[in-house]
Amino acid sequence: MEEDSRRVETVRMGSNPGVRASSSWWASRGSNAFWSSAREEDDEEVLRWEAIEKLPTYDRMRKGILTAVGAGMQEVDIQGLSMQERKCLIQRLIRIPEEDNERFLLKLRERMERVGIQNPTIEVRFEHLTIHTEVYVGKQGVPTFTNFFSNKVMDALTALHIISSGKRPISILHDISGIVRPNRMSLLLGAPGSGKTSLLLTLAGKLDSTLKESGRVTYNGHDMDEFVPQSTSAYIGQHDVHIGEMTVRETLTFAARCQGVGTRYDMLTELSRREKQAKIRPDPDIDVYMKAISQEGQENFVTDYILKILGLDICADIMVGDSMIRGISGGQKKRVTIGEMLVGPANTLFMDEISTGLDSSTTYQIVNSLRQSVHILGGTALISLLQPAPETYELFDDIILLSEGQIVYQGPRENVIEFFEATGFRCPDRKGVADFLQEVTSRKDQYQYWCRRDEPYRYVSVNDFVEAFKVFHVGNALGLELQVPFDRTKNHPAALTTSKFGISRMELLKACFSREWLLMKRNSFIYIIKVVQLMILGTIAMTVFLRTKMHRHSVEDGVIFLGAMFLGLVTHLFNGFVEVAMSIAKLPIFYKQRDHLFYPSWAYALPTWLLKIPISFLECAVWTGMTYYVIGFDPSIERFFRHYLLLVLISQMASGLFRLLAAVGRDMVVAETFGSFAQIVLLILGGFLIARNNIKKSWIWGYWSSPLIYAQNAIAVNEFLGNSWQVVDKTENNDTLGVQILKARGIFVDPNWYWIGVGALLGYIMIFNLLFVLFLDWLGPLRKGQTIVSEEELREKHVNRTGENVELLPLGTDCQNSPSDGSGEITRADTKKRGMVLPFTPLTITFDNIKYSVDIPQEMKDKGITEDRLLLLKGVSGAFRPGALTALMGVSGAGKTTLLDVLAGRKTSGYIEGDIYISGYPKKQETFARIAGYCEQSDIHSPHVTVYESSSYSQHGSGCP
Repeated sequence: MEEDSRRVETVRMGSNPGVRASSSWWASRGSNAFWSSAREEDDEEVLRWEAIEKLPTYDRMRKGILTAVGAGMQEVDIQGLSMQERKCLIQRLIRIPEEDNERFLLKLRERMERVGIQNPTIEVRFEHLTIHTEVYVGKQGVPTFTNFFSNKVMDALTALHIISSGKRPISILHDISGIVRPNRMSLLLGAPGSGKTSLLLTLAGKLDSTLKESGRVTYNGHDMDEFVPQSTSAYIGQHDVHIGEMTVRETLTFAARCQGVGTRYDMLTELSRREKQAKIRPDPDIDVYMKAISQEGQENFVTDYILKILGLDICADIMVGDSMIRGISGGQKKRVTIGEMLVGPANTLFMDEISTGLDSSTTYQIVNSLRQSVHILGGTALISLLQPAPETYELFDDIILLSEGQIVYQGPRENVIEFFEATGFRCPDRKGVADFLQEVTSRKDQYQYWCRRDEPYRYVSVNDFVEAFKVFHVGNALGLELQVPFDRTKNHPAALTTSKFGISRMELLKACFSREWLLMKRNSFIYIIKVVQLMILGTIAMTVFLRTKMHRHSVEDGVIFLGAMFLGLVTHLFNGFVEVAMSIAKLPIFYKQRDHLFYPSWAYALPTWLLKIPISFLECAVWTGMTYYVIGFDPSIERFFRHYLLLVLISQMASGLFRLLAAVGRDMVVAETFGSFAQIVLLILGGFLIARNNIKKSWIWGYWSSPLIYAQNAIAVNEFLGNSWQVVDKTENNDTLGVQILKARGIFVDPNWYWIGVGALLGYIMIFNLLFVLFLDWLGPLRKGQTIVSEEELREKHVNRTGENVELLPLGTDCQNSPSDGSGEITRADTKKRGMVLPFTPLTITFDNIKYSVDIPQEMKDKGITEDRLLLLKGVSGAFRPGALTALMGVSGAGKTTLLDVLAGRKTSGYIEGDIYISGYPKKQETFARIAGYCEQSDIHSPHVTVYESSSYSQHGSGCP
């Protein structure tokens, strides 16, 4: 068959001699090498395999043999597998992740190797990489009122080359070079501020454009402009940004759907063709799994696998949660952040501080799973950890140690202790090596590791370590390797991604549509509240403008009708203001996923707009149905529907306008300020508060640019040219009463103005939504402001890097605070102690049989759980004694935060049972809050105050002297 013999060029390895040798080795062993020696087949199963092998390639990739519970082996359609069959397959493949994952990955590799197919690998190199920026120093950078304007003036004068900028240059990464190798786990260590995040972002192609970068980064010898690094690699950041209304499974499934399957399908097609030629039949479960994860639309398979590996299967159907929605724990959110990128096809991972919020056991399990994947499937991983436990540290193959923007050591983990001993520093026996590495380059901690007792200690600066590493045998070998360019002929054709998005644009649009529809259902209470609000306002309008009180005798009567119509327009204008809060709440998630190339901006914006159109029709139907005939507008059914259409258009225009303001403002305060200002402008220039005839010529442009005037003209023409207003007043040039009202208010009397208004509103709707897409694409998240450093901080960086002028920077009370001779040698220690003791009454906290439960989430009820409450704390008892430091420990999700919240009185929902005593007295929250301090897990601070101002405010607010 022609299709069966077709080769997939992107994965063929026939041109590689090593691969041909591997293939011939497997062929020499025959089919007994894998299949016949493993198990005996029955005739029925053989017939099923032969039937599948006779199918065309397209059909063969969608068929498999699955062991069904109670039904034995049966042929299945991959696209039609049920959730139960999927879960049973994953359970058979991986029962216990810690034990079975490595065996499972080995089966995947063995299947490919026996026909000569290897996974593509990527080597990442960075040469002479330098990243720097300019910062304000001292008080000039504090965002005060005077500084804001003075700095703007200085920036303008600097741009004109009149004066020099008040900023100082600061180096984040300084001329570093290195290699991140495939098939090896690389650990990135360094103190906070050493440049770890900047290095990871640069290697992943996601560095902020405001930072100045020089040097070269290559993947398999290819520059970053020759492929799409954001799709080739996966960057996992420090912050957990997710949609709180989605469950864990939905979050990972959406991420998997957007990232696609990469080259899995092409590779599996070639694999299946070679197996057919060699008459080798794979393990049925492995075959079904690989076919499933290689096809679009089967994202649940890889999602279930990642859920199992990360230990998220126990909370897969629970909402992620946010500040307003109870969800999973902080550690589980961190695992969701990791899983969001692992479900994609990227085989190069850059992971930044993934242990934040995770206990050491969970961190070890995740890193171990990554290690197995990297070693077995040929991945590339550079992982940044702040304080890894010793057992986690031992999982890594290579170490990259950063300090003050320079690489102090890069090479095998086994040689790092040897290097520092050669420079005069030794790691104590009971000291974690990772902690030692991060402290040995610090001036305040370095002294304690000095091991040359026959020589006086002198501070060894970062520059000294860098120079020492160059002559160390590991550093010398690395330098020689960097001098030899990567052989681009060894690059696998499927290694680097050249397409910007993982799936077609239509599939991305479908994915965003399905997610937006899901979120609308989850947030249905918002739309219900909006309808109820309209019903309340409609009731008020019906009573204020009651038909029995609405006459048609004079122009003044018509103005009252005009006011009733204006009320309807303004009500729907204000009703769209909710889009500001809803849009801004989702912007951080959008920016993260946009930068990861999950989808383009238009694919996100279109569902947000189009799915809100039926909502507008419903809301306007409620308002029009309640008010139109009760107020007494023209009874013609045609004019009724025209009135209704105008309200729908004004509702859509308002939604588009406020979404646009949210995309431009990007902050709740800024966007709401813009939104309030826009509403005032629209109302003033809308043609009702001030008639067109009374607007000054200098402001007439504002009148014509306001979308509200087109709605006002159209709705007035629709009403006052109706039969109800065809009363002729002979004293007014035989004009009907309706025409007189229109002329009195400066409204055009041409009936075509209705369609002009409709066309103008449609134009505004298109313009606002188009600008919404463009600003989503152009703008990023609001920056935290210009980085500010002090003179002391700059001098300390200089000292740590060069070792000069140590005496300029007093640092605490340890031996390194002693005066220096200017060369870095410390001559004496300052042992003076300072401080004060505040009197206080010691208190004991005891708690007995504490139980905390919440109502069962609806998602769990849908799974068949019949209980009404979910018990989170199950009879916890204990005591905290004064003078004793107590550590509360437990794995992620064990209930540590929940217990602290209950004891501190921070739980405002749920059901609390048990007794809490303070020094033997029952706890009263009103008095307990004055003697207790609770440091929560989340860092929530005002972004507009300094550290000193925040601390001072907290001190005065707590009543401290």
